Amino acid sequence: MSAPDPKTSLPLPSKSRRRGGAATLADVAREAGVSVMAASVVLNGAKSATRTSAETRARVIAAAERLHYRANATARALANGRANAIGVVASHWKEDANLYFMEILGGVIEMATPSRQTVAVFMLQGWEEAQRRLPEICDGRIDGLVLVAPRLGMDASAWMPRHVPVVTLHSENAIAGVVNLEPDEEVGSFEAVSQMLVIGHRRILHIAGPAGLLGAERRLAGYLRAYAAARLQPPDDHVVRSALNADGGRQAMLDWLRGHRTEPIPEAVFCANDAIALGCIQALSTQGVRVPEEVSVVGFDDIWFARASSLATVRQPLHAMGKRAMEVLMEQIEAMREGAQWRGPGNIVLPTEFVHRGTLKPPR
Repeated sequence: MSAPDPKTSLPLPSKSRRRGGAATLADVAREAGVSVMAASVVLNGAKSATRTSAETRARVIAAAERLHYRANATARALANGRANAIGVVASHWKEDANLYFMEILGGVIEMATPSRQTVAVFMLQGWEEAQRRLPEICDGRIDGLVLVAPRLGMDASAWMPRHVPVVTLHSENAIAGVVNLEPDEEVGSFEAVSQMLVIGHRRILHIAGPAGLLGAERRLAGYLRAYAAARLQPPDDHVVRSALNADGGRQAMLDWLRGHRTEPIPEAVFCANDAIALGCIQALSTQGVRVPEEVSVVGFDDIWFARASSLATVRQPLHAMGKRAMEVLMEQIEAMREGAQWRGPGNIVLPTEFVHRGTLKPPR
């Protein structure tokens, strides 16, 4: 007597399900009276499911519903060669709330959600551990990586995982084979300082970011170019350095005031980012200096704080950068799955915009 066809044999009683725990694919197969392979084809949506009879499909689906079966996402990812997850890597773990990072992450999530992509965030204690951590992260749990403001050497391409596409945002160095997205920072600074000069400011203090940092140097270059375009010279000792946070801005402003007690205070302050601008405003307030009645203050980034406090600033499209990074990454993932090469640009520059708000007024 020949063995019964697993696709047409009568379903076994539900008591055949193993006791305890969630239902497995094998439980569903026994309940429906089919092979595990047939149950997998139906429930995992394989291409061969179209060759399965309607009656078999109905039995499998009904059995899965009776047993409250939920597919194992990890097993499905292994079978499909795709985890449907994107990793976002940054190094802001010591900061209370990095709004710059949160704006970018919001853009990534906005694009990931309709595509049913999970977004996993990985925080590094410093970019010096990236060479060890990134290959560990790319162990099959994610399909692609977004690196936010990475500070990696130009030799990073030698150890960067090749089986997972990588996109960087605001990368300190160009990395061969990795697409980078960045705002046009020098132009943004140039436009902001030019506007400050147009309305009459001449003594503009620039609280710049750390020396040697690419973004900080570009913003300083825009400041200097605005003076040059106006055929003016920036005042002596009107460029100081600061950490890229409110504490740094507060301390830099206080140090300048203490070191120039016998000199007029600046008419305006152009800060390398909005966090520095916040610290600057706090420092001026402690010294009884009113903003903007006595000193105007302009930031850079246009994070949530700037919008909420009417801070004049340079808007870099952080949310849009996160969305665009996700688009590029998904295109690269699909190209890699199809064995094709992604043909897009290696560096994508997004425009900035000067936003004139309440902290900027003409000098007295």
